[in-house]
Amino acid sequence: MTVRVAIVGSGPSGFYTADALLRSDGDYEIDIIDRLPTPFGLIRAGVAPDHQKTKNVSRAYEKTALNENVAYFGNVDIGKDVSVDELQSLYDAVVLAIGSPYDRKLGVPGEDKKGVFGSADFVGWYNGHPDFRDLEPDLDTDAVVVIGVGNVAIDCARVLVKTPDEMSHTDIATHAADAIHASPLKDVYMIGRRGPIDAKFTNVELREMGELKNCTPIIDGSVIPDEVPEDMEMSDRDRRLKDRNLGTLKSFVDAAPDGREKRVHFQFFASPVEVLGGDSVEGIRMEINEVRDGRAVGTGETYDIPCGIVIPAIGYQGQPLEGVPFDDWNGVIKNDEGRVSDGLYAVGWIRRGPTGVIGTNKHDGDRAAEQIQEDCSDGGKAGRAGLTALLGDKGVRWVDYAGWQQIDEAEKSAAPEGAPRRKLTRIPEMLAVLDG
Repeated sequence: MTVRVAIVGSGPSGFYTADALLRSDGDYEIDIIDRLPTPFGLIRAGVAPDHQKTKNVSRAYEKTALNENVAYFGNVDIGKDVSVDELQSLYDAVVLAIGSPYDRKLGVPGEDKKGVFGSADFVGWYNGHPDFRDLEPDLDTDAVVVIGVGNVAIDCARVLVKTPDEMSHTDIATHAADAIHASPLKDVYMIGRRGPIDAKFTNVELREMGELKNCTPIIDGSVIPDEVPEDMEMSDRDRRLKDRNLGTLKSFVDAAPDGREKRVHFQFFASPVEVLGGDSVEGIRMEINEVRDGRAVGTGETYDIPCGIVIPAIGYQGQPLEGVPFDDWNGVIKNDEGRVSDGLYAVGWIRRGPTGVIGTNKHDGDRAAEQIQEDCSDGGKAGRAGLTALLGDKGVRWVDYAGWQQIDEAEKSAAPEGAPRRKLTRIPEMLAVLDG
């Protein structure tokens, strides 16, 4: 008997779950549901616009979406248009793949000032996510401070300092490109609370900072150790990766400006204690740290960085869905190795927190497929037919995969020469494409 599965969320973990089910021995009808008309989650809205090769993973997801046993329901907001309880009444299994799209807070005075933008919001803005289309950061400033030294932090810094020519082959949102390239920005500060060994960026991303046309990486060589200490416990692989990062950072120490106008400052051993200014950001106060037993401990000594924008890039968290148990401390849905309750599962960041890379989600998808095979062998619920009827009764307009392909083609057709697409950044604009 056909087992009918609803997957809420069309990012990597959702598609990996669908693919694993299709590759199994079972008979599955799979519906992938997303709040936006556009699929692929963070591949579209989170991966940096100048990393087009990374975005190519969506081609594999498209093969899954075009399988005859899979349907896409975009523009359907779970919790608003349809509840989780309603989905469970219609499907034999429901998989929550909704990610962790919200920023963790700095937790310091002044973080509510105008000009403080969490990295999820800021990345969504320059990537054309409809939720952040009207963020409108005021980039009429000489300096931006990014709190964090992971890949998201380095993405924000890099996109801010690249030239129009460097960004001409990307899918950066037009409104963001216009604002960034008109900005007088000269200095971007990336700040980590511990040292270079503890930085989370990958070496590929770090090396890019030394290859920019109009920007010089700046770092104080005295903070860079010669190598990872032998007494630090980690795998041989992690040790090699961290040593590569140290080597790349050392190569920045004597980097010459050679006429380049902008600078990215790598600063370590500091934590924010206050965002300065009146209603808007005018600077940030940092406390110098020392590391004791692996923990960053403030010394009481502070310094100020004048700036007009602060971007905390210190991690993401999920938010609860009505009727679904939630772990507020960790920002994830409560689950037992992915099982939430009978017929309800969680995968990806909403299951385990915002860790790993795109491929890390594949294990979650494989495990969820195994659990569904173990738990839901009978089938028999209404599935797609029931969802279609329910949405029709509620007057909800959904976008199927053919509709997304129309939007996709419209974006590609509107692209400037050399760019992959010009993104539509408002849902009514997307739906207008479907209306001709």
